[in-house]
Amino acid sequence: MRKQVLFILVLVNLGMINAYSQSGSLKKAGKKYDNYAYIDAIKIYETIAAKGYKDEKMFQKLGNSYYFNSEFDKAEAAYTELFNMNPNQNQEYIFRYAQSLKSVGKYTEADAMMTKFNEKAGTDKRAILFVDNRNYLDVIKTNSKRFYIEDAGINSEYSDYGSSMIGNQLIFATARDTGNFAKRRHKWNNKAFTNLYGAEVQQDFDAALGKPKKFSSTLNTKFHESTPVFTKDGKTMYFTRNNYNKGKERHDRYMVIRLKIFKATLEDGKWTNITELPFDSDEYNTAHPTLSADEKTMYFASDMPGSYGDSDLYKVEINDDGSFGAPTNLGTTINTPGKETFPYVTDENELYFASDGHPGLGGLDVFVTKIKKDGFFSNIQNLGQPLNSRKDDFAFLIDTKTSDWIFHIQSRWWKRLRRYLQIHRVTKTKL
Repeated sequence: MRKQVLFILVLVNLGMINAYSQSGSLKKAGKKYDNYAYIDAIKIYETIAAKGYKDEKMFQKLGNSYYFNSEFDKAEAAYTELFNMNPNQNQEYIFRYAQSLKSVGKYTEADAMMTKFNEKAGTDKRAILFVDNRNYLDVIKTNSKRFYIEDAGINSEYSDYGSSMIGNQLIFATARDTGNFAKRRHKWNNKAFTNLYGAEVQQDFDAALGKPKKFSSTLNTKFHESTPVFTKDGKTMYFTRNNYNKGKERHDRYMVIRLKIFKATLEDGKWTNITELPFDSDEYNTAHPTLSADEKTMYFASDMPGSYGDSDLYKVEINDDGSFGAPTNLGTTINTPGKETFPYVTDENELYFASDGHPGLGGLDVFVTKIKKDGFFSNIQNLGQPLNSRKDDFAFLIDTKTSDWIFHIQSRWWKRLRRYLQIHRVTKTKL
């Protein structure tokens, strides 16, 4: 009997030692997580989990770290472990788990989780949309096979995204290696910051795009530049950049460098007069501008105060003198408590945007809606497969005059299982 008691005591002590030995690592990982260094946090959490240590808060943070980096298959595994430990999670974990299940093709399980989400958060717009569109997969299937996608021929093994047209050039953001040994990396995903590159688009649609080259030495900095848009005369551009200008970077109160929309003008062949827009802020993000056909309205994404979700779509009037009005949220027809981002407006008054709040296949999907004369929206449609996939799809761009040049971004996995973004060239199919 005494030996049995001693054996139990030894097991208890070993458990206490194991828990104590992980506490330092958990504390270190927690600091990384709180500072948005999710990749560094993942490495520590994975090491701890591999030793068989299970903790609810750890798997919450591990799942989130994967989810925020769109590594949905790994997020699904982490959230599965989390819900096995405790199925009574708050509504955001339920929603993220549902999205992650979609991204690995488990739609029946995802719908069951969304039903649970609706029970807990019935007034949430995402829950309402799910209940009102329970046949969303059938609708997406009906909208599918309207496009054929292929590699645009300008992608690298790094992320390439955020494209726009000026003249016969496709301008895009890329994190490709330019030969710098001390390449700066974003702590969120441990990937290099992006610069703007350009590639010539040939008149013949079947011809390959030109070799990508750096777009402008005066625009590219040590931080992110992405998602440019140009006025029709080619003399003004708006683009997204981290909160960095004239050699100075500015943080918010949490020491995070936010995103801002900048304006630049073309003078003597160089982009100059780089200024941030008046509704930018050090305390929130503004990003991904696009212009209406008459160039009197800018649409963009932001998480500014008054937003309904992680990021919302806004519009702002551009006055004749170049000044700006006050930004206006596009409202709950478009925006959800999730993420709406990467708007694009055509000359036919169609708004394309990416969302994970409207019913989709997983991750971000591309949607389209018509902007009515009264400024409201109607009949939001998922563009279907293969343009949308179980991963992130966004940044749709189309030339409506010819319908020849259509580009969009889709998540892909590199051969070493690193997630990256790829620009696809898209053609319409004849049904």
